[in-house]
Amino acid sequence: MFYHAYDSYLKYAYPYDELRPLTCDGYDTWGSYSLSLVDAIDTLATLGNNTEFARVYTLIQNLDIERDINVSVFETNIRVIGGLLSAHLLAKRMNVPVNATWPCTGPLLDLAVALANKILPAFDTATGIPYGTVNLVWGVPVDETNITCTAGGGTFLIEFGTLSRLTGDPVYERVALRALKSLWSKRSAINLIGNHINIQTGAWTANDCTIGSGVDSYFEYLVKGAILLRQPDLMDMMSVYIKAIDKHLSDGSGWFVFANYEQGRKTMPLFASLDAFYPGLLTLVGELDRARETLYAYHTMWRKFGSMPEFYNLVQQDCMQGREAYPLRPEHIESIMYLYKATKDDTLLFMAADIFDAIESCCKTSCGYTSLKNVKDHQLDNRMESFFLAETIKYLYLIFDEENFLHSNGEYATEHYTSSGSCFLETSFVYNTEAHPIDIGALDCCTSSFIKEKTSTKVDENTLTKEQMRWLRDSLLNEELNGAIKKNFSTLTCSALAYEQRFSIYGEILT
Repeated sequence: MFYHAYDSYLKYAYPYDELRPLTCDGYDTWGSYSLSLVDAIDTLATLGNNTEFARVYTLIQNLDIERDINVSVFETNIRVIGGLLSAHLLAKRMNVPVNATWPCTGPLLDLAVALANKILPAFDTATGIPYGTVNLVWGVPVDETNITCTAGGGTFLIEFGTLSRLTGDPVYERVALRALKSLWSKRSAINLIGNHINIQTGAWTANDCTIGSGVDSYFEYLVKGAILLRQPDLMDMMSVYIKAIDKHLSDGSGWFVFANYEQGRKTMPLFASLDAFYPGLLTLVGELDRARETLYAYHTMWRKFGSMPEFYNLVQQDCMQGREAYPLRPEHIESIMYLYKATKDDTLLFMAADIFDAIESCCKTSCGYTSLKNVKDHQLDNRMESFFLAETIKYLYLIFDEENFLHSNGEYATEHYTSSGSCFLETSFVYNTEAHPIDIGALDCCTSSFIKEKTSTKVDENTLTKEQMRWLRDSLLNEELNGAIKKNFSTLTCSALAYEQRFSIYGEILT
């Protein structure tokens, strides 16, 4: 499946962003980054294709980010910066020559930093929540709207936190955390949030709360950011949100609907395909029974249509008019992967097989795989989004490849030697919302190196500033932890501790 899609992109669409599988050509969608190539490189690593990984690693170093074009801040971050960072951190495993200061330096890291600097002006707002668009040359367009969706404002911490921990520059993590916490501060008295907000005034402009469309990855980054960057307060926030979601959005049978963020009154009985990420999130926070109930409910939708519509009315039992499409989304598959890792329930393998068979039979063309215009009659569209290569296929593959290195549980690690000593890589991975894996150990490796190197020298203009030193020290020795969290701090901060084990510890603390 992967190679049919990937080879078709290379043959018919490269260097454009995406493949059009019906007309066998390509076009640009999110900024002329050769996006499908950037999104696919760590899937090549997942499959163990060292040769092609090395070729693409060299190709994408030449991405042109000095063009007078407007780009999505959100999509540029999750797809391009996320893809560059993941490829950078996987380079050594894939036998790409790296320098003596890797993973704290490298050509793809330099490019990710340069691109992040291009979108940093978007965060210069009254609330710290970013604009939705920037121009790669001129910054924020003069006529750019002040309205953005919640996910668009709160989905930067994985990538920006990684940039800060690898480079020692706190600015990226700081602006991402400010945006995340600004959204938290705007929650209602019943702990719900809207799905669109005015980034200057902080007023909600769309009052419906949902777990999915327009909100989903904000919740995702609270959970994953808590683990990746050791920020227990983010997990506390998500715990509050989960309780409010259960109370006001749940219908009691595994589905979640739309509700007014101030009153909690249910407003629309809609399921959105992006809701399907939520069982995976529930799995990550240890709510396995709830995750299973919701995932099983969602899979009835897949079984009904052989795919999953963008919106479905639970009362009318029909797709929402105009939103019947299936764009090869990964969220349902992602949740299956997480829950299978947690439970080893073979039923989930059959669910994954359902999805694989349906995509093969309904979406495969001679030039790749295409989206569906309508899940009811399986009318074909003419688009293969880059996330099909980055997420959909990767998660499907990982469900069945139980020995893949990305499933690392901390039992084994790779010792890496730096000038400041050794550290451990590949202990566990956190996926950004585009399924780009980030090696937790690599972040610890660089942060530890910065501290060891700089604390032994006098701080001047050629070394880290006092602000940077304080941030680096706090990232490892967070003294604001309290109560039960503090008792378990040594366990939580062990770089060799598996991703799943850290969540287990958090769950014990929070309950």
